[in-house]
Amino acid sequence: MLELRDLVKHYHTAGEETVRAVDGVTLSVSTGEMVALYGPSGSGKTTLLLMVAALLAPTSGKVLVNGRDISSLSEREASHFRLQEMGFVRQNFDLLPGVTAIDNTVLKLLKNTPWKEAHKRVQPLLERLGLGARLTHRSETLSMGERQRVMIARALSTEPKLLLADEPTGSLDTQRGREVLELLTELCRERGVAIVLVSHDPQAAGFADRVLALRDGKLVDYDPDKGLAPIGAR
Repeated sequence: MLELRDLVKHYHTAGEETVRAVDGVTLSVSTGEMVALYGPSGSGKTTLLLMVAALLAPTSGKVLVNGRDISSLSEREASHFRLQEMGFVRQNFDLLPGVTAIDNTVLKLLKNTPWKEAHKRVQPLLERLGLGARLTHRSETLSMGERQRVMIARALSTEPKLLLADEPTGSLDTQRGREVLELLTELCRERGVAIVLVSHDPQAAGFADRVLALRDGKLVDYDPDKGLAPIGAR
């Protein structure tokens, strides 16, 4: 489903220093598999997700989704890819003010789906995320955790085969975070979704099929007891 081949993203600062945000990452994620990525702030996790989402061009290397090189798409093709073929749960809450939870959820669907049908499709998902009683509440009246769950529901609304999640439980308490991780795991199995989940939540490791980490832009093994070591070092 997803294959990263020697993916690199370097930045040059005003002082001519090279920042190696992502430095030669190779990774494959299969259909129905969840991979959790850990790492400190500045390790390159979000930069990696942005390249997979075709929102940031790599310096070199390839991002392949079902064998197609996403990094070479035109802006129009990349927009269609993000709208129809993948879901992206980002850290910022991109909700429209004054708009209800359910109407914020259906935004991706409205391009090709009538309003009533879109509502019918997303309501069960919102209910599974614990928002059944908040469907008609405006976004500004929702708690931070509720807003996060609306973003998750929107990302899943088009039933994508690839889901990127950047700290999806970051604004949730332990119990609600666990429920969201359980839902993501169920969807991964039921729908054959490949999930790349970036998180600081220690619970995520228990749900993922594989747990890796990024350190200084490089992919490393993750061991909560032994720390981080380059892949293959153990």
